Amino acid sequence: MQDLVIVIHVLAAVALVALVLLQQGKGADAGAAFGGGSSQSLFGASGSANFLTRLTAIMATVFFVTSLTLAYFLSPAARPVSVTDEPAVEAPAAPAPVKAPAPKQPESDVPQVPK
Repeated sequence: MQDLVIVIHVLAAVALVALVLLQQGKGADAGAAFGGGSSQSLFGASGSANFLTRLTAIMATVFFVTSLTLAYFLSPAARPVSVTDEPAVEAPAAPAPVKAPAPKQPESDVPQVPK
């Protein structure tokens, strides 16, 4: 399921870039506002949206929906965790400290103190 959403996401991104690059910008009609013969004004309404504009809006919506879907798939909250799925971890018992007796030195190594 996640792979299908990734494929749709990439295709929507490529289509969105292509559609934006294919459209004519508003700045291209700037000369028309000053007597160029076009019915559109410089900053006015552009009339009804044409096919490319509507298709761009649809692709942008698909892109955002797939982005949110992928974010949900990759979030840690999306993975249900059950207590029974994880093995019980038991702490090992610490061994009691062993006090070893101090090593005894041989009698010959002990210096004789004069009395």
